[in-house]
Amino acid sequence: MRFLRGCKPGDVIPKTGKKVAIIGAGPAGLGAAGELVCRGHGVHIYDQLPEPGGLLIFGIPDFRISKEGVKKGIKELMDIGVIFHLNTKVGKDIDLEDIINEYDAVLIATGTWRSRELRIPGENLKRVYHAFHFIIDYHMHKYGYIDHAPELSGKTLVIGGGLTAVDACYIAREAGADKVILFYRRTRDVAPAGAREFNKLEEEGFEVHELTQPIEFIGDDKGYVKSVKAIRMRLGEPDSSGRPRPIPIEGSEFTVDIDTVLIAAGEIATPPFENGKYGIELNRNNTIKTDKKFRTTRKGVFAAGDVKHGPSLIGPALGSGKKAALYIHEYLMTGEWGWEE
Repeated sequence: MRFLRGCKPGDVIPKTGKKVAIIGAGPAGLGAAGELVCRGHGVHIYDQLPEPGGLLIFGIPDFRISKEGVKKGIKELMDIGVIFHLNTKVGKDIDLEDIINEYDAVLIATGTWRSRELRIPGENLKRVYHAFHFIIDYHMHKYGYIDHAPELSGKTLVIGGGLTAVDACYIAREAGADKVILFYRRTRDVAPAGAREFNKLEEEGFEVHELTQPIEFIGDDKGYVKSVKAIRMRLGEPDSSGRPRPIPIEGSEFTVDIDTVLIAAGEIATPPFENGKYGIELNRNNTIKTDKKFRTTRKGVFAAGDVKHGPSLIGPALGSGKKAALYIHEYLMTGEWGWEE
């Protein structure tokens, strides 16, 4: 996967003397870096993880993407002069205000790293995980960055209908689960992952239950999850998402013994600050408020990727970063700043 756009290592690129900081080394940040460095700007990328790539490396199963290809693209960025500051969490290890003051422009591309909760009893039991972070930690252990993988055993229940839920099924099996079951509260034809992914799961031996919603996790005397109480659903009129609303069927409750739970109920944008801090406003869904040129409410600060528009796939996030870079370049060359809805 190439991130450079219009140049390659070894090219002589006239320098502008401008420096850009990018917060986040995922697809949006890497895409922006490839555009900006080829236009002669100095680029520094800050990321909390020990290796660049973000979800491209740590959040996606190996079969979905060539991670060697991603690493090759990152090496090209390094070879042409992009500087990475790893194991550095902006807002904790370094203040965003200091970065804003040091650089000519800043791009925030921190993605969606906070998982939604089901808000049902027992969600805090041992071996009940958010699938997103389970996958991250699984790969962190697999690649030698942490000593212990998350504890997983026996029969594993995955909850959700997006690609994270589907990927969690595969990762759970790879991690040693004896059996993997998927619960989804709607039907596969309206699942974010798509019916094809659900069909493939069944073809590969996973057990898929549609129109099924967990309502309680039950623990043993040591605090570990031992079963899940669920209820069957039916589809009603479309809700705010445009999909049929799942409605519980009274009297259809049932219980299933389970050893591990992976919850994939969606992610929320995670900007490295609270609403209004540093003069940067957020939307109600916690994404960063921007205009059509990716500008935030703070001069010189831009936002791109999922932290700007909410959870998406690799392609849209990468494209968002590249597009933001063009507007950053325009700002660096003209100094013009405004707001265009």
